[in-house]
Amino acid sequence: MRVLILVRHAKSSWEFGFEDKKRPLAERGISDIKKIGKQVKKHLPEQLTIWSSMAVRASHTARLFCENAGLEVQNIVFRENLYTFSESELEKEIKKCENTVQNLILFGHNEAITNFVNKFGDEYIENVPTAGFVYLQFEEDSWENINRGRIIKAVFPKDI
Repeated sequence: MRVLILVRHAKSSWEFGFEDKKRPLAERGISDIKKIGKQVKKHLPEQLTIWSSMAVRASHTARLFCENAGLEVQNIVFRENLYTFSESELEKEIKKCENTVQNLILFGHNEAITNFVNKFGDEYIENVPTAGFVYLQFEEDSWENINRGRIIKAVFPKDI
């Protein structure tokens, strides 16, 4: 069995005209992801591999989430290929995960996250919002073979 948790980066700021990869989080985004981390802490598996896009808004989201969910910030692995908006590119990266990893949490970007959830989950989510958290479970024993999973929990800032 495999657990995949997808977290869309929190609300980012368009205020200063940064290039896309360098856009920081907005104050609302910081507040939202702290709340999400605290809210879902009790639902997280004990052993968890943590991956994040290297974009500033995703990496800051990952750090804040971990701090508020009781996860070790130093265990975050920043991966260049997670800076993608394509579900198929996201799928390729997830399917490369080592099979020694049972539980993976990934911080990334939309449309990739929403489209991945709708392709692999058992219920339709129109849009995974910023700071959205979706917990999927797969019966397969290999990341390469994940197919159709079940959405165990979805938590969005508006729910808190």
